[in-house]
Parts: sequence; structure tokens; C-alpha cells
Amino acid sequence: MNSKSNPIKCNVSRRRFLEVAAAGITMSSLDMTGMTKVTAASEKKAGSSRKICIFSKHLQWLDYQGMAKTAREIGFDGIDLTVRPRGHVLPERVREDLPKAVQAIKEAGLDVPMMATAITDPADPLTESTLATASQLGIRYYRMGYYRYDDSRTIRQTLNEARAKLRDLVEMNKHYNMVGTYQNHSGAKYVGAPLWDLDHLFKDLDTRWIGCQFDIRHATVEGGTVWPTHFRFISRYINTLVAKDFKWSRTDKGWRAENCPLGEGMVDFPGYSRMLKKAEIAGPMSLHLEYPIGGAEHGDRRLTGDKQQVIGAMRKDLRFLRNL
Repeated sequence: MNSKSNPIKCNVSRRRFLEVAAAGITMSSLDMTGMTKVTAASEKKAGSSRKICIFSKHLQWLDYQGMAKTAREIGFDGIDLTVRPRGHVLPERVREDLPKAVQAIKEAGLDVPMMATAITDPADPLTESTLATASQLGIRYYRMGYYRYDDSRTIRQTLNEARAKLRDLVEMNKHYNMVGTYQNHSGAKYVGAPLWDLDHLFKDLDTRWIGCQFDIRHATVEGGTVWPTHFRFISRYINTLVAKDFKWSRTDKGWRAENCPLGEGMVDFPGYSRMLKKAEIAGPMSLHLEYPIGGAEHGDRRLTGDKQQVIGAMRKDLRFLRNL
């Protein structure tokens, strides 16, 4: 990309890319297929099967090798790696530690098609170093952090401020051959909880480089029975997926969405599966286990329960997804 002919606020440059890439990263034994510019459309034409990954938040009680070995033994295709504060890889150590994590996962025979980050601002120095390093390692998708509503700004102001940052992120993503993906999350303060937000954010952007990580659990919490309409409306932006379930429970603080194993809650997984096939969405899926499993649901570094319970829960939910 010629920075003179296509200037952006985050000042991406080929020289900067090479500086970041050269900062101690060793990629000789890693798969570099992520450097090939593959679009969602070409994935559909190729008829590639969906990869099911485990969200590494739930394996943070293990080191890189242990995480990779456990995920392989359970039967996952890959790992959705946490590269964020309190994650498997800390953003400030991404150049040193991300290659080590990817190396361990590749050696176990698994892929790293996606990672979860806290990226929201292209001007943050950690944004470019994270994307440059991930790009060199063949990771394709990164889940972003969240934009939030607050009472000091109008809804429109918040959305417009987010759009400005997303425009610059699209240019950075294109430069590094990375695809940003914004998860819809339930809750009054989250931009994207009303799924109409996403059309406002993405409608004029190049969706080869930015889109939505569709979370059916959060979409059902916010949309109830209308989630299929929301899905249809934003389906053109969906590039990755999240699988988890919940049920409504009455508590002393009112009704709450209580997380539960797949198939035991409110999510219409058979209907969801049919809609995914009809929309020909081929991106990878990340399995989240947010219900109680000895602290692994919170990303704890030490389990408070039996690790076999954790592994058994992952295996059960993965089997449910395979059966769909």
C-alpha cells in the first residue's frame, strides 16, 4: 500500500510493518497460509468445512503446550486464542509470546484461524504490533474489543465515533491482511447489542476486512423470537461465529440470563444451523463455555474443581455442535 496515495490516521507504512515483523519473530516452521488473501466468498466457492475452535479463555489454566494438547485430544479443529489483557498472550508481549503460542498449537496439529483481542483504536501502538505479528503467523481473524454507550454522549455520537475508528482499522487490516470481527454482546451499554447498530457501523466499509462475530446466545437474549430477522439483516457482515447457550432464571434481583450447556437453554440451534447453511456463512466458530466449570468459565489460571469436569463439558458441547 502506498501511504502517500492512501493516507490514514494510524500512519501504517510498509517500513513500519517490516520493523514490527523483524522484532524477534521467528516464523520459519510456521504455516504462512494466512498471508494469502482469501475472502469469505472464495471460502464458499471452495466449499471449505467450518472449523470449530475452543475459546482459549477456558484453557488459561494450562500453558501453551498443555492447551494445545488438551484441545487436540478433545477433538477441536483449532483454537480461538486470547491475545488481550489477562489472556494467554498479553498485548505488550505479543512479539515475544504469540509466536510461541502459535508454534505449540501448530505442533499439536491444530490451526489458529482466530484470536480474541481488546483492539478498538488503530492509534494504540499495541494495535499495530498485534496485527503485524498475527499476520506474519498466519492468523486471519481477530475479534475486537467493545465500544460502549454512556450518558455523556448521544447514541449517534457514540456510533459516529466508533465508525471513524473502524474506517482506519479497515485500512490497517487491509495492509496486514487481517479481518476484524466485532462480537454482538447483550447489555444496555454495549454498542452492537441492538444489532441494527452493526449496519450503521459497517454499511459503507469494505467488509472483506471488517465484519461481525455473530453470537447466537447474545442475539437471542436481546432479540427473543425476532433474532432470525436480525440475523437476516446483518448476515452479509458475519464472518465468524460464537456458540453458547442460556436460559432465563428468576433471581432476587429479577430475571437473569443464566448460561448453560449447549442444547439445554433458549437458543434454537436447529433453526440457527439451517439459517447458517442458507446464508452460506463458512467462517470458523468459537465454542464458549460460560456456565460453572471450576473457574474455567471465567478464564481463571487455577481451577477450583476437577479438570476432567472441564474437559468433559468441552467434549459434550463439541459433540453437540458436530451433531448439528
